[in-house]
Parts: sequence; structure tokens; C-alpha cells
Amino acid sequence: MAEQYDLIVLGSGPGGYVAAIRAAQLGLKTAIVERELLGGICLNWGCIPTKALLRSAEVFNHMKHAKAYGLAADNIRADIEAVVARSRGVAKQLNQGVTHLMKKNKITVHMGTGVLKAPGTLEVTSDKGVETLSAKHIIVATGARARDLPFAKADGNRVWTYRHAMTPKEQPSKLLVIGSGAIGIEFASFYNDMGTEVTVVEMMDRVVPVEDADVSAFLEKALVKQGMTILTGAGVESLDVNASGVKAKIKGKDGKVVESQFSHVIVAVGIVPNTENIGLETLGVKAERGIIQIDGHGRTNVTRPATKA
Repeated sequence: MAEQYDLIVLGSGPGGYVAAIRAAQLGLKTAIVERELLGGICLNWGCIPTKALLRSAEVFNHMKHAKAYGLAADNIRADIEAVVARSRGVAKQLNQGVTHLMKKNKITVHMGTGVLKAPGTLEVTSDKGVETLSAKHIIVATGARARDLPFAKADGNRVWTYRHAMTPKEQPSKLLVIGSGAIGIEFASFYNDMGTEVTVVEMMDRVVPVEDADVSAFLEKALVKQGMTILTGAGVESLDVNASGVKAKIKGKDGKVVESQFSHVIVAVGIVPNTENIGLETLGVKAERGIIQIDGHGRTNVTRPATKA
């Protein structure tokens, strides 16, 4: 017999857990299904822990320039392991906060991988086995993950996504960041402040291309002043990865291809939706390039059949 709810939320990121809390506050019997960590990417692997990293880098940068403030600070050095540990601690504390909110609002948490089996039916697979849940409504809030480049598959050693960059095995000596969106620039700034030589490659004609042109110009000027190399209108043609580093062929805006050596590469070329293998195709839910199509009320084209009173 499937466990019955008024609402099931698939995914516990900022969209999912907030929706679950509000539903519970409105009197709905609510469950949330999460395959990894409550709080989702933003809280555990994105916005929050990156800001903790950036704060440590900012303090370190201020300490290196203590003399300008009339202060003496000698033998300043960064402990990358301790910096990462602080960032992970911040994320863990907030994860525990979301766990508390689930209990406080009497939301049932099912840890495992959820797959839609029919309108109103969800199957959850975990190390404890398989369980079937049923609800009048299901919210899909599965978030997204880093996009791979065909020629630059992340391996966690030399080629990183944001996750690898957040918990590095070692500090890069010379870092190539492919992409200058928010994620790319955050990590470029962090590692630059920590003492890494950083090069950013952006295929568009300016950094953070989705922002205003004035913002892009100001930011690029500031990053260059901090010591970064910024290549706009450029693209990475290929990567040759080996045990000692990465050899990259970079085509500049002048059309010339230059080969450079780096210790590590961060691929930050956007994100893709986590909507495959969750049962959308089986149910006939319309999606375009992985993005679920919805109406003005957030509803998909598939609805649960009305039940008889």
C-alpha cells in the first residue's frame, strides 16, 4: 500500500524545501524526497559555501596588505585545507537547520532517488529498498548540475567542476577557468586571492555577459588589477590532460591559437537541468532541452485523474 500524502516535493533545494514548508503551514500532509543532502546545491555546494570561501580569501587578501592600514602582519600564509573545512562547516550547519525545519513543520523526509511512475505516484529507491509514495500533487524541484564540455570531461584531478573546486585536493599553481559567469568568476576570484595564477577564458565579448555592460567593464578592470589574465572573445580549442597538468590550446579574438600549460582547469560553462531518469518521458510530461514546460500556474501538461468521492 502506497504511503499517502497531499503533496510530495521531489528535490529539497531552495525551491523544494520552501514549497514543502509552505504547504505544511497551509495544512497539507507533506513529504519531501531528496537523493543527497537537504538544502540542495545552493546551500551545500553553491551560493553559501562559495561565499564562505570568498570571505576567507578576502580576509587573507586584507592581511597581505596590512601595512597599508598601519598594521604589521608577518609570515602570512593560507591553509587551504582549513579554509575548505570552514566552508564545509558553514554548509553543514545550514543543512542541519533545514533538517530542523522539516521536523518543526512535520514534513516527512524520504532520502533516496525518486522516479515518477504515474500521475500522483512516486517510487523512492534507497539503500533500505524501494518504497512507493502517493499524493494528490507532486512538485518537481530537482535543480541542475554543471554542464560538461565534450573535450573537457571533469575528472576531479586536473579538470574540475564547481564541486571539485570547492573541495580541492590541492591548491592550483596555475589555473584556467573556462567561462566567466557567476560561478567561474567566483572561483577565479577566490583562487587568485589565495595566490594562484589565474586565467579566465570567455567566448563572449565581455565577462559576466548576462549582466549590464557597465558592470562587465568595471568587473574586468578590477579583476585585471588584481592580477588575473582575462581573455574575452576567446575559446578553448582543446585540452591535453596528463598527470602533471593540462595543456590548453586557446584561440584568441585575433584568431591566433596559443598553447599554454596549467596545473588545473575549472569548467564553468553553465548548468543543465536534473530532469532525466525521473519518469517524465513515461508520463508524457513535455520538456524542451530538459526544461519542463509549464503554464502560468506552474502546472505541467499531465494532471492526476480526478478521484471519485
